[in-house]
Formats: sequence, structure tokens, C-alpha cells
Amino acid sequence: MIRYFSCRNALCQETEHLDQASWVHLAPPFAPGELDAFSRQLQIETDFLTDPLDSEERARYERYDDTRSIILNTPVINEREKENDPIFVTIPLGIILCQNKIITISSVESPVIEKFLDRKVKGFNPEDERLFVLQIFEQTVHLFLEYLKKLNLRRNLIEQELYHSSRSEELRSLLSIEKSLVYFVNSLNANELLKLKIKRTDFLGIKDHEEYNDLFEDIIIDNNQAREVAQLYTNILNGTMEAYASIISNNLNTVVHRLTVITLLLMVPTVISSFFGMNVPMPFDLGSYKGAFYFLIITSVIFSFAIAWIFKERKFFN
Repeated sequence: MIRYFSCRNALCQETEHLDQASWVHLAPPFAPGELDAFSRQLQIETDFLTDPLDSEERARYERYDDTRSIILNTPVINEREKENDPIFVTIPLGIILCQNKIITISSVESPVIEKFLDRKVKGFNPEDERLFVLQIFEQTVHLFLEYLKKLNLRRNLIEQELYHSSRSEELRSLLSIEKSLVYFVNSLNANELLKLKIKRTDFLGIKDHEEYNDLFEDIIIDNNQAREVAQLYTNILNGTMEAYASIISNNLNTVVHRLTVITLLLMVPTVISSFFGMNVPMPFDLGSYKGAFYFLIITSVIFSFAIAWIFKERKFFN
């Protein structure tokens, strides 16, 4: 699906014609041959449009004639989340600058682009391509930080449930969070290297523009902060999973220990009743004693309490 947007008097509106548009957004589903026809219409290489659709595409930028392309990693909610799958993943977002137009393309609907479509970004103006690209960078970093807060909150809630639990469901939930953090750390590292290279080579042509240059510096600093936060949460989560795996193992050992003690206590009356329940003469003429049944019961109880006292003295009970 291809959508065209034009801006007049700081108001961005959707239009139906390419020649009127200053911003074009492409997102699935695509009709057969739609991307090829669009690339021919703009006279650009098809690879500029298809590369961002590859979920494994690395963050990078390139220039071919008058066409410039930037591929940035952005976070999205994992809609296909299954057991042990990450909660959030990252996908490439393509930004193409050509013929005084900005083209954005992604393999799924990007929350970053949705902020612009919903007019939630202050000062948004696609006609200023340098500012638009910087705003995409900025909103991407903000989205990373927002999702990191949600992951950390979810981790805290799971830890509270896990403290008194001997189940493994909570650990599997923590594993999903850990996978999301791995995606974030790798993507933020790649994005940071990309931005530093763009700044060093002045790919956007903002070297002499103080306001844009300062904004880009702030974005790089925020990206570095998000990367450090993601790495910190990853380290905390790794230690937490190891600690709570030990706690769960200890809880299970405690349960098994108690069951073993109870089994030993119940084994004494079982052995005595089994032995004297055989079809054999009972010792000490107990067979002729009318209170033999109660004598055996009392004897079993005494032995059970004696064993329980021994276990308690030797601290076999927790």
C-alpha cells in the first residue's frame, strides 16, 4: 500500500497524486508488481525499496546518483508472539531521499511512522527533509526508551510472582523479556554506529546548521543512553534468572525433603502392621491378647514420634 502526503501551511494532508506529495509512505500489503512500478515511476533502483523489507537487513546508508537511502532499526511489538518468543522485536525502516521527496518503507506498520501519521510529533514538516529524518531518528530513540520501561515494569511484576513460586512459567516469561532486550541492544548499537557515521560524513548536510547539528547531537546522546539502559536491564535480568533458578531449585528440594520425611514417618506403622498382619503366630502370645490391636497401634505411634523427635533434633525439618 502506497500513501502520498503533502504539506501546506504546516498542515500535512493525504493526497492521491505523487507529483503533489512531499512524503510517500509504503507498507504491506503490496499488490503484485506495485513496488517495481513505483521504482520505475521515480527512476530509482528497486533494491532501495526491497532491502528495508528484509527483517535481517543491517542498519546502513548509501548513495546512488542523486538518491540517498538510510536503513534504521526500529522497535515493534511482536504480533506473532508465541511461547518463549520475544515480546518486542526490531525491524528495518527505510528512508529514501530523492527528487525532493521523502519515502519511508517498512515490512510492517511502524509505530514510529504512526506517530507522524497521527500528527503526534511537534513541528513535523516533510518538506524539510533534514528535519524530518532527524525527527524519525528522535522518535525511534524515544520508542526504544518507552518499550524499555515497559519491559522493566513487566520484569518487576514477574519477579514478585516468582519469589514465592516453584513454577517455570515465570522464568519463561523472563526469557521472552531477555530476548527482547537482546534485540534492543544489538539494534541500538547498530543505530548508534550509523548515526555517528552519518554525522562524521555529513550525509544529511547539516554541518553548518547549528540547530539541526545540536538536535543530532542530542539524538546520539539519547541513543547511547537507551543502549546503556538496555544493556543494564540485560545484565540485571541475567543475574535475576540465575538467582531465581536457584530459588526454584531450592524450593523443589525443600518440598522433596519434606515428602521424604513424611514417607519415613508413615513407613514405621506400615511395616509393623504388615508384619503382624501376616498369617503367622504372633510373638509374645499377642495373638491371645484381646488388646493386641490397640497395642500395635500405640507401638506404631510411639515409634513414629520417636523417629520424628530424632529428625527434629538433627534438624532434618525445615
